Amino acid sequence: MKNIAVFASGSGSNFIKINENIINNNINGKIKVLISNNPRCDAVEYAIKNNINFKIINNHRYPEKKIKDKEYQNILSKSEIDLILLAGFMKKIPFSIIENFKNKIMNIHPSILPSFGGPGFYGIKVHEAVIESGNKLTGATVHFVDEEYDRGPIIFQKSIDVLSDDGPTDLSKKVLKIEHEIYSKVVKYYCENKIKIIKDKVVISE
Repeated sequence: MKNIAVFASGSGSNFIKINENIINNNINGKIKVLISNNPRCDAVEYAIKNNINFKIINNHRYPEKKIKDKEYQNILSKSEIDLILLAGFMKKIPFSIIENFKNKIMNIHPSILPSFGGPGFYGIKVHEAVIESGNKLTGATVHFVDEEYDRGPIIFQKSIDVLSDDGPTDLSKKVLKIEHEIYSKVVKYYCENKIKIIKDKVVISE
């Protein structure tokens, strides 16, 4: 069983879906801690209701960067974390964590990377950009996290058609369904030791 930490700032819908799959024995893991910068977000509320340990780490509580970064490390070490999942976390991960958890941090992005990724491409902005571009396909990508936004090794992608009458909100709802599906699938594979990186490429043995 893998010990999992989730980082979330908002609704945490992927966090919730993954935890539901853990409860239903579809994923051989346990969410040991939720880390959030936003004490009033839905993800924290869900953690409280479901007896999941959580930690609030933000500039207000930890104004000194060194102390804040150390607090991240402390909670991850204390929880003996094997895998970190980003689920709508709106802060940059400290470089020390990326180094210490190389190929053990995953993120879900609402586009087919590398298209519509990087700084400024998040949330509804991604779907607005997809529609404005005229692209006929979009989707979601699960990838490992490195020091560059949305540039780590791609683990899994799934695409859908962009219809002529799709607006950004319509597209976001469709893509979110894909996110819930593929993020849980990838976490399941990881917890079963089915994901490996060979020559900088991700290989999944189903």
